Amino acid sequence: MQRPPPMEDFSLKETKPHLGGGKVTGDKLTSTYDLVEQMQYLYVRVVKAKDLPPKDMTGSCDPYVEVKLGNYKGTTRHFEKKSNPEWNQVFAFSKDRLQASMLEIIVKDKDLLKDDFIGRVWFDLHEIPKRVPPDSPLAPQWYRLEHKNGNKIHGELMLAVWMGTQADEAFPDAWHTDAATVGGSDGLANMRSKVYLSPKLWYLRVNAIEAQDLIPTDKTRFPEVFVKAVIGNQMLRTRISTSKTINPMWNEDLMFVAAEPFDDALILSVEERVGSNKDELLGRCVIPLQYVDRRLDHKPIVSKWYSIEKHVVIMEGEKKKEMKFSSRIHMRICLEGGYHVLDESTHYSSDLKPTAKQLWKQNIGILELGILSAHALSPMKMKEGGRATTDAYCIAKYGQKWVRSRTIVDSFTPKWNEQYTWEVFDPCTVLTIGVFDNCHLVNDKNGGGGVRDSRIGKVRIRLSTLETERVYTHAYPLLVLHNSGVKKMGEIQLAVRFTCSSLLNMMNTYSLPLLPKMHYIHPLTISQLDSLRHQATQIVSVRLSRAEPPLRKETVEYMLDVGSHMWSMRRSKANFLRIMGVLGGLIAVGKWFDSICNWKNPITTVLIHVLFLILVLYPELILPTVFLYLFLIGVWYYRWRPRHPPHMDTRLSCADNAHPDELDEEFDTFPTSRPNDIVRMRYDRLRSIAGRIQTVVGDLATQGERFQSLLSWRDPRATALFVMFCLVAAVVLYVTPFQVVALLSGFYVLRHPRFRHKLPSVPLNFFRRLPARTDCML
Repeated sequence: MQRPPPMEDFSLKETKPHLGGGKVTGDKLTSTYDLVEQMQYLYVRVVKAKDLPPKDMTGSCDPYVEVKLGNYKGTTRHFEKKSNPEWNQVFAFSKDRLQASMLEIIVKDKDLLKDDFIGRVWFDLHEIPKRVPPDSPLAPQWYRLEHKNGNKIHGELMLAVWMGTQADEAFPDAWHTDAATVGGSDGLANMRSKVYLSPKLWYLRVNAIEAQDLIPTDKTRFPEVFVKAVIGNQMLRTRISTSKTINPMWNEDLMFVAAEPFDDALILSVEERVGSNKDELLGRCVIPLQYVDRRLDHKPIVSKWYSIEKHVVIMEGEKKKEMKFSSRIHMRICLEGGYHVLDESTHYSSDLKPTAKQLWKQNIGILELGILSAHALSPMKMKEGGRATTDAYCIAKYGQKWVRSRTIVDSFTPKWNEQYTWEVFDPCTVLTIGVFDNCHLVNDKNGGGGVRDSRIGKVRIRLSTLETERVYTHAYPLLVLHNSGVKKMGEIQLAVRFTCSSLLNMMNTYSLPLLPKMHYIHPLTISQLDSLRHQATQIVSVRLSRAEPPLRKETVEYMLDVGSHMWSMRRSKANFLRIMGVLGGLIAVGKWFDSICNWKNPITTVLIHVLFLILVLYPELILPTVFLYLFLIGVWYYRWRPRHPPHMDTRLSCADNAHPDELDEEFDTFPTSRPNDIVRMRYDRLRSIAGRIQTVVGDLATQGERFQSLLSWRDPRATALFVMFCLVAAVVLYVTPFQVVALLSGFYVLRHPRFRHKLPSVPLNFFRRLPARTDCML
């Protein structure tokens, strides 16, 4: 027999990195760079040159600078026919990769056949000074160039050379040794770390009220008129007016998502339905969004009349005459600033603030994230020669701020050691970190249209699960679900700290609604929220893909969980098990109470009788006893409180034992691309599962309808019996003390098994005989 393959370790691991390098001094350094490990770099700033010797009779040259350290070589851009060029470029060489003791900086002349040597400057690495922020930047100096034979020549080069860390302000835009194998300016731009901001999103409410003086195309019939509104790639239309006249009325709201700056205008058109698939334009108008009123609360804004125009060409003999007809439409249009535009899944939202900044509350703290390193990353692509490689970078998203780390080229154990900070307005939010493989490091002649950055994994951290002022350092497994099942793609090491500025303000947020109050005063429907969220994610992905370097659409959609609403057999099983886990506690309490009633442990049952007797005789002790019991339970469980932030659970997600066909169904396209027999089998399976859900929902509805039929006289005899029972019970309870009724009821429930019957009780029999509306179902 073959041994089963070893199970992958999907657990969270606590780590102890050497944060801050052990030399944290000063307030600025402590507050900014204490969540990452120090990395030493050799920086070379090439500023400019002057008085370079000419290469020919024209008196000019095409200079550029080559910075060489061992096998690593970085070059500046070159200038044509310029003796005093300015580059102002920075080169950074990792101390871990230093392969020589001398730094050579060479000025060359660009030539088609062979670049000519102009001069060079030497530096001994042992003599290079060190710089630690917040010290001021090192001032560049002029250095005389020398020939290969060591003689000084005409021409000078302005340089600054120093040893520093990744805390240096020159670090983000510097050329790194990782870029030695990357070609082209586009590839270098795609390597650098950047900070992005999501566009400011608004809900646009378009309320079509009525129109006047329409000119229908066919005056012999009643016009069927509707309003169509278009903004960008979003299009909605109202229902056809019930008043089929030239003055139709709708009073219907249309909701859109708009992003600042408002590049797209709102286009309104009034159209008439003249056939089954044919509409005739009656007039249109264009409304720029920057002139639309902005609403911050639920108070209605002033409505306006807009002129809608239609241009018609009329033939008069052999001449064409253009006529313009003008009608009016009554609209109420506003940008809603009191809502939060949902562009993420509500379960993993990182921002809950309303759009209007005037409605924002004061921040409650600061979130600091240190992206340290990754380990044992899976190979993601093949290079020339058949060698597997991974060019990993990270994206972190919280609120409107996205951050992208630099790309570490050709490494399965990349080290970033970059730190970022966010303001926190609500602790019940989630920080999302994604790891991707950069597939855009080589200039693509086709524009990169067919190349997509591969996902390596994702981590979510809910801020409310973090203790304030504590630094969490853990190695998170990077899990990705493939057609073949869940796979661990490596581990990412993070350092997280949530700092609270006001404990009172943070505690107060737990008493406030999760979303802005407009979501509760004027709620949007589920279908509206789904459609608006889809439009918001599309707008965000398009805007971020236009940045430089761009955040690709596939990475943005992965971070925003765009496909999380699609059907999945695995998720259905996982949600069912979650429900059973929630109900497991109630079921356990029910079993415990049943064992008490059946006297399986007589001592416990007698103690319950005594407690029950005390609570009935002194009812004022019931609520204090309940809350005291909950307090003692909470204190008892404090010893087993979680010490690590929660992470994605493969067992909870049913990802470790999912059937291959279920995974293939989950990754299928929409609409499906599978053969008909497979689709038929999956459809039959879905019908069977839906039948079970339908049965459960029907049973719940039946019990509710039986409660309603107690007084509905649908069964006259049952209702008469219940009404008479209520009258007798009212009289008996009026003359009998409450303690006596409670004691008799409790002792009856806790009676010994010898006084019990196996048949259902009379009240249960009566309830099961009540009619429901199931007999009215087709």
